[in-house]
Amino acid sequence: MQLSGKVAIVTGASTGLGRAIAGRYAAEGAAVVVADINDPEPAVAEILEAGGVAVGQRVDVASEDQVTAMVAEVISRFGQIDVLVNNAAVSASLKQQPFEDIDLHEWRKVMDVNVLGVFLCIRAVTPSMRARRSGSIINIGSGTAIKALPRLTHYVASKAAVHVMTRSLARELGVDNITINAIAPGYFLTEGNLGNPEFLALQRDIAVQNRSIPRDAYPDDLTGAAVFFAGDQSRFITGQILPVDGGSV
Repeated sequence: MQLSGKVAIVTGASTGLGRAIAGRYAAEGAAVVVADINDPEPAVAEILEAGGVAVGQRVDVASEDQVTAMVAEVISRFGQIDVLVNNAAVSASLKQQPFEDIDLHEWRKVMDVNVLGVFLCIRAVTPSMRARRSGSIINIGSGTAIKALPRLTHYVASKAAVHVMTRSLARELGVDNITINAIAPGYFLTEGNLGNPEFLALQRDIAVQNRSIPRDAYPDDLTGAAVFFAGDQSRFITGQILPVDGGSV
């Protein structure tokens, strides 16, 4: 019960890595807000059935008004926000293609969700965390931003922005005892990635071959790092980018 008494918002938590993190947080004693643009209730029901505490919030993280309303609702319900996990992102649905073929609308959508959404969520929770002089922010970046994967320029650029934002904000938030770190996953077999057969065929075998631990990666492989950064054992760690990829980076 490493997170007992904490309140955590996990964005993009209706499926995939976010859902796994939300479930693990609840199992560790946190009250979890499952935030997603898609229906969060199945994930909430799963947590409640396992004996955890969870509520759902339907939110588009790229909307300032919706993010502000979500945070206000969480504070009204629970009185505090201890942990924010910025996991929501456009990723699995993207097609690998030369950079000059990327549609401008798609580029802007990726940046709006993957970068602006992270910024808006951090900005919205910061006043509450500052008032209590405590908080943990975990951004989900990507190993692609470290290894510079080609043919996904918009996605790679967006995750690189998340990494640098993490390091920059650590300098601003540390004075208020707020930590901010990023986890950089490798290629995980999430529902979204399994549902994109073209991307799966291109990436799965290569990802496994490049790892020091040569096996597939599953959402549960990430949750330990997410618990660590949310818990009291990491209170003197901030501004770090942690690859979780079986030793690929």
